[in-house]
Parts: sequence; structure tokens; C-alpha cells
Amino acid sequence: MSYPPGPGNPYGQPPVPPQQPQPQPPYGYPQQQPPAQPGYGYPQQPPSPYGSVPHQAQGPYGYDAYGRPAGPVPGMPPFASWGARVGATLIDFLIVGLVPMILVGIGYGQFISVVVDAVNACDASATATCDSPQMPGGALALIGLGVLLSFVGSLFLCYREGKTGQTPGKKALGISVLREADGRPLGFGMAFVRRLCHGLDGAACYIGYLWPLWDDKKQTFADKILNSVVVKTQAPR
Repeated sequence: MSYPPGPGNPYGQPPVPPQQPQPQPPYGYPQQQPPAQPGYGYPQQPPSPYGSVPHQAQGPYGYDAYGRPAGPVPGMPPFASWGARVGATLIDFLIVGLVPMILVGIGYGQFISVVVDAVNACDASATATCDSPQMPGGALALIGLGVLLSFVGSLFLCYREGKTGQTPGKKALGISVLREADGRPLGFGMAFVRRLCHGLDGAACYIGYLWPLWDDKKQTFADKILNSVVVKTQAPR
């Protein structure tokens, strides 16, 4: 049994009303566009390596809420004090530099002793000529070993500083040396170059080492050359 089409058909579908055209905005009215998405390969802004910082903690441009100079990276921690940097340097020296210095000192002491003995023997001799003193082999070995250990220790400090931003001394005092532009560690190569550039800090009566006392970013000459900063990362242990 079949039913004719129409409203009396119980199995039929209700009629679909015709669609009304959407009203168009008047000429010159701005069309609503979906939000633009960055195109393929468009650089995205990376998150701050220092973490998010609440709005209340931010101050005027270049400074934090406490009036301390801040770096170009949002959320950069406060710059490390000059005293903390000196303390970290002393700790690093005790770890990697004390033993080499003792070895070199003993070696030179033995050589000086030989020189003094040779001079005294020459003065007591009736001959007009004296033999030049020779450095003992033991003294030469101690000096060479001290220089080698000092070089290896410097490479170790460069490796730690370049990879993590912290030497053992900096880690103990809660400070870190980082790139000013993005807050990342320098890398071994740049950390090694930075250590070489410290020679400029000591060239003019060590004024470069004192420069952080009055510099806005507390940078030495080496820091300014490499665009590095030393910041507080945590409370000292």
C-alpha cells in the first residue's frame, strides 16, 4: 500500500524552507575577517628562558619593579653583584688553581736556590768566569706539571660555564653567566674566548674587573665584547 506524496504522507519529510540570502553590509563597511594565522615558516616567538614574570614585577623599560637594570629578555633575573662574582672566582681558584700554583712555586723555589748557590760559589771562587746555573730537572718537571694542570683546569671551567652557565664557584653562589640576547649558556667556544678576553680586563690596572661596580649591567670588558651577563639564578647554597 503506498501513500501519495504530500502533507498527508506519514513517511514523508517535512518541506525544507527556502534559504534566505544573508544581508550584505553596505558599501565601504569593513568586512569581518577571521584572525590571520602566521604563514608557513613564520618565526614564532620562543618562550622566555627565564620563565614567566607577573605583570606587577615588571617596571619601566630596561628596569624591574625595584629600579634595577634589566636585560632585553623579559623576565631576566637581577644581575649578580660584584662581590658574588669575586667569591665565585675565589672558589674556582681553590678548586682548580691552588695545586698548580703550589707546584709551580716549588719548582721556581728550587731553581732560585740553585741560582743563589751558584752566585755564592762564584763569589768565593778566585776565577774570573763562573758557569751559568742550570735549572734542575725536578724543578722543570714541577713547573711543567703545574702549567699543565692549570691549563686542564681552565678547560674544565670553560666547559662547565659554556654548557650550564655555571662553574663550581658560580653554582655555589647561585649566579650564572648567560648570553644577554636570549638567556642561554655561551657554549664552550665562546666561554673560552671570554676567558681570553679577561686579559683586557686586567690590561689597564685591572680596571675591567672593577667595571661591574658602576656599570648598569654589571659587565666587565669581556662581557661587553661577547654580550654576556652574569645574573642571579637561585639563592646561594
